[in-house]
Amino acid sequence: MRKIVRATTLATLIALPAQAQTQGDPAGSSPLLAALNWVQGTLLGNVATSAAVIAIAVVGFLMLTGRIEWKRGLVVVVGAFIIFGAVTIVAGIRSLAGGL
Repeated sequence: MRKIVRATTLATLIALPAQAQTQGDPAGSSPLLAALNWVQGTLLGNVATSAAVIAIAVVGFLMLTGRIEWKRGLVVVVGAFIIFGAVTIVAGIRSLAGGL
C-alpha cells in the first residue's frame, strides 16, 4: 500500500510543473513582458546587428594582424552568436523539456 501512495505522490509531483507550463501568463505580468520585449528588440535590432558586424570585422582584422590573441577574438565571435541565437537556443531547450 505504501508503494502505491509513494508512486501516486511521485506522479503528482512530476505532473505539477507540466500544469504550470500550460497556464497563461500570470496576472500583472504585462509590463514585465513589454519591458523584456523592448530589451529583446534593442539587443536584436538594426543598430545592435550593425554594431556586432563592425565588432566582428574589427576583431577579425586584429586577429589577422596579430594585435589580439585568437582566444580573445573567438570569445567575441562566440558571444555574438549566443546573443543573436538566444531565441533559437531557448526554443530548442523548451521543445526538449516539453518532450519529456
